[in-house]
Amino acid sequence: MIIVLSVIAVVLVAVVAGVAFAVHARRRVDSPGTGASDVSDVPSSARDSARRTGASAGSEPAGSGSSLTTVSVSSSRPEPPAQPEPPAQPEPPISRAPEIKGSLRDEPSGIQPESREPAPSAPAPSEPDGSASSGSASDGSQDAPGSRPVAAERPESSASRWTRLRARLASSSNPIGRTLFSILTRDNLSEEDWEDVEDTLLMADVGAEATETLVRGLRSDARVVGASDSAQVRDALRTRLLEVVGEDTDRRLNAVKPDATSPSVIIMVGVNGTGKTTTAGKLARLLVAEGRTVMMAAADTFRAAAADQLQTWGAKVGVPVVRSDRDGADPASVAFDAAGKALDNGTDVLIVDTAGRLQNKANLMDELGKIRRVIEKRVPVAEVLLVLDATTGQNGLTQARVFAEAIGVTGVVLTKLDGSAKGGIVVSVQNELHVPVKLVGLGEGPDDLAVFNPLGFVDGLLA
Repeated sequence: MIIVLSVIAVVLVAVVAGVAFAVHARRRVDSPGTGASDVSDVPSSARDSARRTGASAGSEPAGSGSSLTTVSVSSSRPEPPAQPEPPAQPEPPISRAPEIKGSLRDEPSGIQPESREPAPSAPAPSEPDGSASSGSASDGSQDAPGSRPVAAERPESSASRWTRLRARLASSSNPIGRTLFSILTRDNLSEEDWEDVEDTLLMADVGAEATETLVRGLRSDARVVGASDSAQVRDALRTRLLEVVGEDTDRRLNAVKPDATSPSVIIMVGVNGTGKTTTAGKLARLLVAEGRTVMMAAADTFRAAAADQLQTWGAKVGVPVVRSDRDGADPASVAFDAAGKALDNGTDVLIVDTAGRLQNKANLMDELGKIRRVIEKRVPVAEVLLVLDATTGQNGLTQARVFAEAIGVTGVVLTKLDGSAKGGIVVSVQNELHVPVKLVGLGEGPDDLAVFNPLGFVDGLLA
């Protein structure tokens, strides 16, 4: 009995295990998206139990009501449903890069290449004919390409200059005339008074010889000694001053005389700081005002700004300037080229500006002689003007003496005469060099240079 119950229990367990296995297999097959399991997926213990149950079931009677269903499991899993393909997107248009001309190695991509046309070359500076050792002198009057022409100024006429300059001299710090007049108008002049007259003249740099001559003439003049009328004393003093200044001296520039050559060459000489370049520019204005054609030569090649300064003066009145294109060029060569150019152009006056130099430098003084000799190979030199600063006094006389020996001075230009208490330099320099003072400067204006007028000068001193 016990054996029968044990067998029944084993059969029931097997049946239950088989049914559970079959239900589980069917659920896996019926579930969507899950493929049937392979036989190898069934646990080995369940397969063994099914085999034993099947063997035992075959010996059971037909009416037991129990059956074992064999599940056939496919080894291939079902394919998942196909997903619909997304609609094809239209391809974006392809943008074409702008076409670039030229080599990519020459120009970066996407940048418009610049024009490769060569720039127009500037015209070369003109070279004066007959160039000597410099070979590089040029006419500085030509305007730069594309620049506007500058209208030439109209200089003041020489006739109207002395009216203005005489008033300026009268209001200057020059006390020589007023001091003399105040002494000579005293009653009964004593020896001490005449000594005061001599001291005044010497302090004004009139010079010892001219002072002695002037005092002797005043002491013998009855208008001074025997009269107390100030008007008569003024007339006597004016007459004696005109005698020592030189009223009848010919002070005309050689370039404006009827027998002047063309071109008439004027060489400007002097020590540093006397105003040679400025005087050369003012002289050009004076000659232009008189209706003459003028050219200037920048032979001061040692001072960097000298040629530019001279060209500025010339541009204001339409005067061409011949200059070298490099600093330190031979000044004689520049002067030689300028002389040839002035001769070819039919210019009336050529003004040659030279470098300032100390009178005790023998080699520099010899250079002035060379400049003159070189110019005279083409045209004669009509004038050598020594520019002196009126404020230097006796030092100016020493300078004048050395320059006269080196190059031969024909006239003197006194600058800064309005700011000097030593107006007597006019008298002393003439007595020392035996050449006249031809031009005087009484200011910094462009037209403050005039031909020396003895009457205007003396009247300015006594005003």
